[in-house]
Amino acid sequence: MARRSAPDVNAGSMADIAFLLLIFFLVTTTIDTDRGISRKLPPPLDETVEPPIIKQKNVFVVEVNKNNDLLVEEVPMELKDLRAAAIEFLDNGGGVGSEACDFCQGAKDPSSSDNPVKAVISLRNNRETSYSTYIAVQNELVAAYNELRNRESQRLYGKSFIQMEEELKDVLYSGSKDRLKEQIKNIQMMFPEKLSEAEPKK
Repeated sequence: MARRSAPDVNAGSMADIAFLLLIFFLVTTTIDTDRGISRKLPPPLDETVEPPIIKQKNVFVVEVNKNNDLLVEEVPMELKDLRAAAIEFLDNGGGVGSEACDFCQGAKDPSSSDNPVKAVISLRNNRETSYSTYIAVQNELVAAYNELRNRESQRLYGKSFIQMEEELKDVLYSGSKDRLKEQIKNIQMMFPEKLSEAEPKK
């Protein structure tokens, strides 16, 4: 009996199919990108303008050492307590006269910050501090500002600050965007995010 010859496979279109699959996967695949921390850089140094004098009581020093231990005002603290400590400092309202804060709900301790506009949080870290600890500390400090902004936004406008920011980005928002921008700016002026980062220690 004669042997049959195997039919040839037409491979002429294989390259086209592979190319189409490659394009499909390139178009549909999402690539993870690292997100940075939103920070506003200081303006260029102007030699003619003298830097403002900051009272020591208006500076809240947060330090992270090479062992990832947290020191707040030179006192050891757990990360879970940092947000509450920052809120207590920012919302103290210990100022009198022109430096008084009429919306602050803190202890009004004269040895702590005068008002949120004057208050500065100074973050110092070591070069050997882990990145995850650094980001966790940043998150807690930013969360302290957001919590206070949410409180005042609820009191003044009946909705949270985060909700207002989301509405501003929403293209389907039906209200006045100019009014919304003004309200957001007003809350930001009440609790300006003054987060100073010192150069890491070696």
